Amino acid sequence: MNDALDIELIEGARGDLDEVMTSMAEAFDPAFGEAWTRAQCEGMFAHPGVWLILAREEARPAGFALARMIADEAELLLIAVRPALRRRGIGRRLLDNMVAIARERGAARLYLEMRGDNDAEALYLAAGFACVGRRRDYYRGGRGERFDALTLALNLGS
Repeated sequence: MNDALDIELIEGARGDLDEVMTSMAEAFDPAFGEAWTRAQCEGMFAHPGVWLILAREEARPAGFALARMIADEAELLLIAVRPALRRRGIGRRLLDNMVAIARERGAARLYLEMRGDNDAEALYLAAGFACVGRRRDYYRGGRGERFDALTLALNLGS
């Protein structure tokens, strides 16, 4: 089986939204109400400080990460890996890349928000993130269920 070394990470742009939406549709279970619409993703590119990284395997979409920088804080807005390619280190490579870019851009802290019972929490904790907040019943699932949102942060200072 291939591993994350076979994955190319490249900078993306608004013109890559078809690829983003392909990965988004597969990666986010509609039962949890976490996926963004194309309009939401496209709207982010109107703001300064937004960047997109695409993960590709042999020129095919493997995943992506989208973030923004405001003042000295960065926020990881979305990170996704297509289910068939999970557990190969792609998510960690995307995350490490976003951390490095945030640091290069002068961020003191990188934040993210996630559903409280999301398996990806282990990835973030292993990367040094800590839980700094909780929003009760923030996400609404497809059948009306409610899920807490966790706010995680990583200090990037020297």
